[in-house]
Amino acid sequence: MDRERGESEDNLDYSVANVEKALHQLYYDPNIDNKNLAQKWLMQAQVSPQAWQFSWALLSPNKVPEIQYFGASALHIKISRYWNDIPSDQYETLKSQLFNQIACFSSGSKIVLTRLCVALASLALNMMPERWPNAVGDMVKMFQTESSDVDGKARCMALLELLTVLPEEFQTSRLYVNTLLKLIPQVLQLQEQLRQAVQNGDMETSHGICRIAVALGENHSRALLEQVEHWQTFLALVNMIMFCTGIPGHYPVNETTSSLTLTFWYTLQDDIMSFEAEKQVVYLQVYRPVYFQLVDVLLHKAQFPSDEEYSSWSSDEKEQFRIYRVDISDTLMYVYEMLGAELLSNLYDKLGRLLTDTEQASSWQHIEACLYGFQSIAETNDVNYSDVIPGLIGLIPRINISNVQLADTVMFTIGALAEWLADHPVMINSVLPLVLHALGNAELSISSVSTLKKICRECKYDLPPYAANIVAVSQEVLMKQIHKTSQCMWLMQALGFLLSALQVEEILRNLHSLISPYIQQLEKLADEPPNPSNKLAIIHILGLLSNLFTTLDISHHDDEPEGTEAKKKPTLQGPNPVVVVLQQVFQLIQKVLSKWLNDAQVVESVCAIFEKSVKTLLDDFAPMIPQLSEMLGQMYSTIPQASALELTRQLVHIFANDPTHFVPVKALFLLVTSVTLSIFQQGPRDHPDIVDSFMQLLAQALKRKPDLFLAENCDVKALFQCGVLSLKFPEAPTVKAACAFFTELLPRCREVQPIGLVVHENGKLLLQATLEAIGGQAPRSLMDHFADILFALNKHCFTYLSIWLKEVMQQQNFPSSRLTQVQKETFSQQILRDRVNKRRVKDIVKEFTLLCRGLHGTEYAAEY
Repeated sequence: MDRERGESEDNLDYSVANVEKALHQLYYDPNIDNKNLAQKWLMQAQVSPQAWQFSWALLSPNKVPEIQYFGASALHIKISRYWNDIPSDQYETLKSQLFNQIACFSSGSKIVLTRLCVALASLALNMMPERWPNAVGDMVKMFQTESSDVDGKARCMALLELLTVLPEEFQTSRLYVNTLLKLIPQVLQLQEQLRQAVQNGDMETSHGICRIAVALGENHSRALLEQVEHWQTFLALVNMIMFCTGIPGHYPVNETTSSLTLTFWYTLQDDIMSFEAEKQVVYLQVYRPVYFQLVDVLLHKAQFPSDEEYSSWSSDEKEQFRIYRVDISDTLMYVYEMLGAELLSNLYDKLGRLLTDTEQASSWQHIEACLYGFQSIAETNDVNYSDVIPGLIGLIPRINISNVQLADTVMFTIGALAEWLADHPVMINSVLPLVLHALGNAELSISSVSTLKKICRECKYDLPPYAANIVAVSQEVLMKQIHKTSQCMWLMQALGFLLSALQVEEILRNLHSLISPYIQQLEKLADEPPNPSNKLAIIHILGLLSNLFTTLDISHHDDEPEGTEAKKKPTLQGPNPVVVVLQQVFQLIQKVLSKWLNDAQVVESVCAIFEKSVKTLLDDFAPMIPQLSEMLGQMYSTIPQASALELTRQLVHIFANDPTHFVPVKALFLLVTSVTLSIFQQGPRDHPDIVDSFMQLLAQALKRKPDLFLAENCDVKALFQCGVLSLKFPEAPTVKAACAFFTELLPRCREVQPIGLVVHENGKLLLQATLEAIGGQAPRSLMDHFADILFALNKHCFTYLSIWLKEVMQQQNFPSSRLTQVQKETFSQQILRDRVNKRRVKDIVKEFTLLCRGLHGTEYAAEY
């Protein structure tokens, strides 16, 4: 009784004055307890009967926006939540009042206008369709009507706001939910028609019905999930979509419908998992069994047809089926996040039954699809914790591999479990023989070689007992030329990983037997006159060596397990095995080069061997520096090629700071610089790749060893002018490289005197070229790179830049005829002002380039 009286007394206090007082307390009282009390009281006020009175009073034009906003919010709450309390004879009055208030606020506070529009949208949705059948049309008409109080633009803005909030309000309205709930039974009634269409092979009808069901489920799944009391209705729709997913026939030959449904399952899972924990538990009770059923359906759909049927498919149909299986794989991977370890257990039980059923022999298609499910999950998820993987590894050798597709999936499944094998090395011997056997089959080339590579990479420290066998089998398939070029390269990478974990003597022994046949072949080719067939053979052999040396790394074991280093890391006595081999074949490579120096691909292949070796070996590559520097210099002097510059850049990067190797590296750097300068004198336009690589080399030299630019025969002024010229190339990579050169050069103005002198004498040319590019000579995508040059000039040459800017901006129509003098001066001031914030300079340049191009304020600018 006391409680009722207390509430009654409180209600009497919901006056306009008290509401304003509480709002003031909420917004301005520093005491957090007072704020909380005020907020609680105001929430009660909004739902009280008195809200109908104080709401309109709070919207008075003389109130501040915060108070007006509360009035508009209270109206919305009353309309949306307490609609049944409003007498029907008041609807039209309420509608009219809201229209009037929206008209008043169309030129007023935006937040209040939005809230009033939301209130009117809620009113419309509650009155539709019986009481206000043409609500949207009436709204448009109302705001099109001329009014002396409100100008046309304000009316349009109010109408736009109203039409914006209407769909949003619909999503939460009773009408929206009721409409959906009325729609579902109508869609469910189509199920019989769908079944008949499927039975009669009417793909068009089945496709159309499926699209309707999926669209309804996918676009409204969250809203339908929230209608807990109607859960069976939505579940019926979900089951209808499940039927569409499992529609009979093979995709894409017998049906094209099932692929439409896959995104629905993502959406439904996302919506279920987005609920708070308590709700999630309830939904998962209903939908976990559904998703387990989905897995069965997807594995069935992923099955290959009979061999006879599959052979009749066109190559396009086979490719579509491959892509479809990838989509199924992605879906299974996603579903695993919801179903977890139980899904792996189910798959394992299913595979076990298929392989051990003595009464009925399972088709290879069933077994393959089940393995494909395992592979899909293991490829992207950590399954190391799973207690079913040992059993799976045990089952794999029992599979009767009588088919290429099944064999492929067995291989890929083993590859997906390579990390697990690294943690459970005792199981390696169960599957490795299968992989080595598959290497001899050209049809299993991609799956077997990629799986061996994964095992060698992940398990290399446990493979020494098997190394001799792996190398022997690999050698045999390489000699028989079973695999295409790219798989041969992968196989060499696999062997590189494998050899990395052996003792040095064993590495050298294996390298000798592995490489000798190729060296003999290369010697023979080096003696023969150049021809296209020989060229391919040479490039192939050089590629094999490059790929082997890419992964053969005995010095750096960043990936090995903790505590294994002392036991497993081979001790290096004498030169690195890769260096030993390179020194042995060096003269032969020189001989090959002498005949093929005109051929960019052969030169690139030679450089790749050394470049990949130096990247892997780092300091261990040192013994090769003198002879390689000499050979590179000779190569580049005879016929300059970008690949030689790339290799020089690697040598500068790793060895320029090493006093022992500074002399040969410096000599090489100065030589290639001199040769490239002569190319610039003759006209570099035909060699954008050389210019690009040269700019990258200069930037690397400035970064690692600026002292290289102190050498007497280093013409810094000529290099600077080459850089300016490179900024004007049409090729974007070349321009980026030139910008990077200058952003490394400018900070060295003080520490390297020749650089400082050249910049002070020629910096204005650089500024001119940079502004020409910004003015429209270079693509907009490169503006950030030119902004970096301006930032570096401002930071390291401020005094000069302020003078140069003034001078170049005096030129008429520079850097664009579209600019006023005021715009040019504003830009100059902005650039000079910002010496710290690089991001800000980039934004200034972006704005300026739009002005220069006449694009400021256009759609193009909005996309920029």
